[in-house]
Amino acid sequence: MCPDTPTGRDGAASIDLNCDLGEGFGRWSLADDDALLDVVSSANVACGFHAGDPTTMRRVCEGATARGVAIGAHVGYRDLAGFGRRRIDVDPGELADEITYQIGALDAIARVAGDRVRYVKPHGALYTTTVTDAAQAEAVAEAVARVGHGLPVLGLPDSELLRHVARAGLPTVPEAFPDRAYTADGALLPRREPGAVVPDATTVVARAVRLATEGTLDTVAGTVITTRARSLCLHGDTPHAVTAARRIRDQLIEAGLRLTPFVKDAR
Repeated sequence: MCPDTPTGRDGAASIDLNCDLGEGFGRWSLADDDALLDVVSSANVACGFHAGDPTTMRRVCEGATARGVAIGAHVGYRDLAGFGRRRIDVDPGELADEITYQIGALDAIARVAGDRVRYVKPHGALYTTTVTDAAQAEAVAEAVARVGHGLPVLGLPDSELLRHVARAGLPTVPEAFPDRAYTADGALLPRREPGAVVPDATTVVARAVRLATEGTLDTVAGTVITTRARSLCLHGDTPHAVTAARRIRDQLIEAGLRLTPFVKDAR
């Protein structure tokens, strides 16, 4: 097993599967949220800035609560038209306020659904920007810290985001992406580059099992890197998302792993 894989109460190694959900808007839907909620252990729920609306947020939170899936605030830039995948040079103070707003909105809806927000994860361009941008990373960490509850933050290992989150006294949760290509230095290959998204479910499944059991993956440069991950992220907006998620779940269990939320007090 990967040396950083946590152990569950029954002594079995455990891993978390998280997925971006609730990314529709009004009558437009993006992913099969219900099918993915049957598989994953943590749900990154869009909070209305890059995608999502109050009714969609409520439906996903109700579905997550019914299944014991942890609810996370998937916070992003104010960019509905660009789906949050365009970097915005926003003032750090304003960014912190907008992150606070998004967490609060989702938390209110999660409480109506019978649970609460358990963690935070930046979305899209905000996620990749906070890997290297210290000012925006600090703004996200400040926003999470001031809402209270000691919420964990999901992010790329060795990123500015997780460094600032740790300095703020909050739990950090390193994650990895079986369905995304990596550069030799451990960064995600930008989506504008060919091959940024792994195209077939079989490859995604194999990468997920290898990440969970060995902590290694191949890069686009042909090298192998080691990455510690307590959670694996699957994107719900890929054509094979549900198929890959089900196969990953089954093969991780077959490999002796328990699928469980990384948050200790998740129901």
